[in-house]
Order: sequence, then C-alpha cells, then structure tokens
Amino acid sequence: MSSGNVEETHSEAASHGAEAASHGASLTPGEYIQHHITNWTFGEGFWAINLDTMIMSIFCGVVILLFGRYIKNRVTEGVPQGSQNFMEMVVEFVNKNVDDNYPGHNPIVAPIAITVFLWIFLMNFFDIIPVDLIPGAMEAMGADNYRAVATADLNVPMGMALVIFILTMYYSFKTKGGEFAMEFVTHPFGKWLAPINIIMKAVEELAKPLSLGLRLFGNLFAGELIYLLIAALIPWWLHWLGGLPWTIFHVLVIVLQAFIFMVLSIVYLAMAVSSDH
Repeated sequence: MSSGNVEETHSEAASHGAEAASHGASLTPGEYIQHHITNWTFGEGFWAINLDTMIMSIFCGVVILLFGRYIKNRVTEGVPQGSQNFMEMVVEFVNKNVDDNYPGHNPIVAPIAITVFLWIFLMNFFDIIPVDLIPGAMEAMGADNYRAVATADLNVPMGMALVIFILTMYYSFKTKGGEFAMEFVTHPFGKWLAPINIIMKAVEELAKPLSLGLRLFGNLFAGELIYLLIAALIPWWLHWLGGLPWTIFHVLVIVLQAFIFMVLSIVYLAMAVSSDH
C-alpha cells in the first residue's frame, strides 16, 4: 500500500472516530430519545426479531442459571453466609407468597414464581445503568441501535404474560372442565343472556394477561424515558443531580414490578384451580 493510501486510510479512520464521538452531541433531544428507544432489529414486519431484547433476556436467564449452579455447588450446613443466605431469603420469600395465595399444592407454581421474580428483576436492573454505556458499547461493535432493558420492550412482558395466561387456561379446564366452559355461557347474567356473558367472560379473561404485561412494560418504559430525558436535556456534568434521586426511587420500582408480576401470576393460577371463583 502506498504512503498516500495509508495517510488517506488514517484520515478516514480519524474522521469516522470523530464523527462517532460527536454523534450523541449532534442529535437533538427528540432524535436522541428516538434513537435510544429504537430496537436493533433483524427482519421486517411480523417476523422481525429484536436482537437486543433476545440478547439481554437470554443473558439474564443464563446469569440466573449460573448463579443458581454456583449456590448449589457451595451449599453448606448451619448458618448460611453471603450468596447462599441471599438465595435462601429469596426462596423463602417466594414460598411464603405461594403458600399464602395458592390453594393446595402444585409442583410447578413455586418454580414459575421464583423464575418470574428473578428474571424480571435482573432485566429491570439494567434500567439503572447509565443510558449510553451498554448501547454505546454494542453500537461500537456494529449494532444499529441497542436497548439494554428487555422489559421496556413490549414483546417481553406480553410474552411472559401470555405464558401465564396459557397456564391459567390449561389449569382452569383441567380442574373445572365443563364447569369452566359453562362460566362463559352463564356468568354473570344467567343462560338467557349467553351472548353477552360470553363477551364479558372473554374480556375478563383477556384482561388478565393484558394488565399483567402492560403494567410491567409501562413502568419500565417510563423509567427508561425519564433517564433519557435527563440525559438529553441536562448538561452531562449535572446528570448525577437529576439521575441520582430518580435512581433511588426507581430501584423500588424495579423490585416492586418484579414482585407484582410474580404475585399476580400466583393469584391467576390460584383462581384457575379455585372452585369458588
């Protein structure tokens, strides 16, 4: 390669680096926010896949599995310490909620509850990491856009809510059989108003997964948006002043939303097997 070509290549690299460094500063607040709430997507239309959501949700799932394996291999008798103590507290907390809300015994309810709680909590946790840190690193590696908070993508909360909905339908028909089917015809106005009953019962059942998923999505999307507004509208050297109070409050939101999703999942499964519902 000639010296002229080398100089040209170095000049282009320097120009590209300067452009990347000034990219965030050159965007208007609206463009900056729009950029950060746009997913890194593969494909188009209905079959499009949000790659960033897939990466973050799978990453969080793998972290939970590895952490569980780590705890399992280091379980000791006597007074638990460190991570074992934390995990035992979480398990006891979840088991207590299952015992308080679910009648009888079902071997999959507690595992579902603890999986939901830990997975949502970890995905939510990325909302308090500086908004440009993970997206900036991933975009430097070739991602067009990157959203680090999987639960701020509607697909994840609604996908999890759909799984809970399918389980509630399965256990409703398994436990009640024809009685559950008759609820669609006779509840709440009796058999003479069956068409209205069917519509109202369908709305009642569909409202469960919709409210479950939309509640989680709305809270995490709002939290993400506030961080972006702080980053876009406040000078960088004052970000901590606006971000710290919101982070302290948002930590509570992160835990609370994981807890609410878990408890409602248990309650909906309990309603599915309860004969007095």
